[in-house]
Amino acid sequence: MLSSSVAYAADTGAADVAQAQPGVLLDTIRANRKALVAVNLDLSPEEADKFWPLYDRYQKEISAIGDRVVAIVDDYTAGFRDLSNDKAQKLMEDYLAAEAERLQVRRAYLGEFTKILPGRTVARFYQIENKMDAVLRYELAATIPVVDEKRGASEK
Repeated sequence: MLSSSVAYAADTGAADVAQAQPGVLLDTIRANRKALVAVNLDLSPEEADKFWPLYDRYQKEISAIGDRVVAIVDDYTAGFRDLSNDKAQKLMEDYLAAEAERLQVRRAYLGEFTKILPGRTVARFYQIENKMDAVLRYELAATIPVVDEKRGASEK
């Protein structure tokens, strides 16, 4: 639970940071993501030959979803002070749809990764992906101002 002082601190000034940082952070993680995966997976040359093309396809789909989430966050931070109830609902629906799609892609690729790598290696890969995503989400969350439920609430 957020205390009112934490919510107020997130509201005052976080919007400016949110406008600048998510894209930079996303680009940094994307630039290093493949290297982090490579360092943390001990793939044989045969496994690597099969894994990396599949990984690139997977990452292309996941990145497109990530771009949608960043656009949703940008849309929110641009107008969070005067956010109507309808706009808040729409943003949440869009966000949850993107998250559902992310999960769907991960599930779809699980079977494909399992065909070319041992189960433990696939589990390690997904753990690495989850850790990188957790860092990104943590940093992004710090920049997103909390909705002031009293502002803009008069609009439906």
